[in-house]
Amino acid sequence: MFSKQTYIQRREELKKKFSSGILLFLGNDETGMNYADNTYHFRQDSTFLYYFGVNAPGFYAIIDLNSGEETIFGDDYTIDSIVWMGDMPTVTSLAEKVGISKTETTSALKQKIAKANNVMFLPPYRPEHQVKLFGLLGIHPNESAQKASIPFVMAVAEQRNIKSSEEIAEIERAVNTTVLMHRTAMRYAKPGMTEAQVAAKVAQIALESGGQLSFPIIATINGQTLHNHFHGNTIRDGQLFLLDAGAETPMGYAGDMSSTFPVSKQFSSEQRDIYEVCLNAHNSAIEALKPGVHFRDVHLLAARIIFDGLKNLGFTKGNTDDALVSGAHALFFPCGLGHLMGLDVHDMENLGEQWVGYGGEPKSTQFGLKSLRLGTKLKPGFVLTIEPGIYFIPQLIDLWQKNGTNKDFLNFDKINQFRNFSGLRNEEDILITSDGHRILGEPLAKTVTEVENERKYAFE
Repeated sequence: MFSKQTYIQRREELKKKFSSGILLFLGNDETGMNYADNTYHFRQDSTFLYYFGVNAPGFYAIIDLNSGEETIFGDDYTIDSIVWMGDMPTVTSLAEKVGISKTETTSALKQKIAKANNVMFLPPYRPEHQVKLFGLLGIHPNESAQKASIPFVMAVAEQRNIKSSEEIAEIERAVNTTVLMHRTAMRYAKPGMTEAQVAAKVAQIALESGGQLSFPIIATINGQTLHNHFHGNTIRDGQLFLLDAGAETPMGYAGDMSSTFPVSKQFSSEQRDIYEVCLNAHNSAIEALKPGVHFRDVHLLAARIIFDGLKNLGFTKGNTDDALVSGAHALFFPCGLGHLMGLDVHDMENLGEQWVGYGGEPKSTQFGLKSLRLGTKLKPGFVLTIEPGIYFIPQLIDLWQKNGTNKDFLNFDKINQFRNFSGLRNEEDILITSDGHRILGEPLAKTVTEVENERKYAFE
């Protein structure tokens, strides 16, 4: 938890965006895996955590913009709960730590809300939130997302997008643990192991740090599947191993990095060639980051470098400008260049990409470009990822070849020779500074030489 003054200042800044009404904040509850008392790891709602700091289930809060009054609603634990969970802090003591003097029980919330006009809430992303809104405001679950307050969303996004110095320090702690997770995998993975063994070793680092994983680990020899959470394969010589993993600090701030390394001691010549094309796009994109630059332009810069690099290797052809307009690069790079991060590994994605990452502007509908999560000009204080990739997805190759999609820009004969190549990417976490950018955390091996030097440890 940050200092009391941090939370007070955050709420005061938020209040300035409104003249009247009530802001309603829904905390998260425990969620049972297969019965009520056997729960998933608890994770507090990030916006609740940002403004109220209470990292425990069963809480609500309101800010009454008419009176300026702030209230946390929660119920103290009874002896029945204490027997199982130990002594727990009172609602009042938790509220005092974040500068709030008024607390009430959860049963008092509905009465308070019933008397109010213009109750604003954020888009619900859990079924429990929809049920709560139905109970409090009578809003049907099917309508709750549409009735969320866009001004509330925009105000939160504008504030949370700019990271304070103490937030940046906390993110950097997460990133440093994340670097160690990836370095450990590079030094540990050997032919004959399973993906699950490597994933377990990576998860151990996050838990040993006192925190958690910031998202389910991707540890796979099938890197062409962008979000591959299957860990049942045995890894073998000649394959590439893609790891996408991040740590979350006890305060909830996230790291998010990807690395790709050979299961063998060294990259093959074909792996090296494609890896270096992608790494060139990665490094060039980072170098382009500074305030005022539109992130979509950086995405397209990476796409251009990937297309031209693959052209030199015989995979693509034709005029690069025309190919980018047509989206031909998306056969290999069908995702976005990166995303915002902070308290969420994809920061505030629950509030809606159009509002958080695009400032309300519409997103592209073109395949590939529609997956770009950030489409606005960069500002100092933004923290984001850079993660271009090159993926050979057999199903996508077959579909485009069958339909003749972008056939003027793609050499399908060459591409089909690599249909089982899998995929690769590197990912780092970047802070936009007042005059440029800074890569967060300790350096992680990413050049061919650096990665192969790390791989030597696994074979000693």
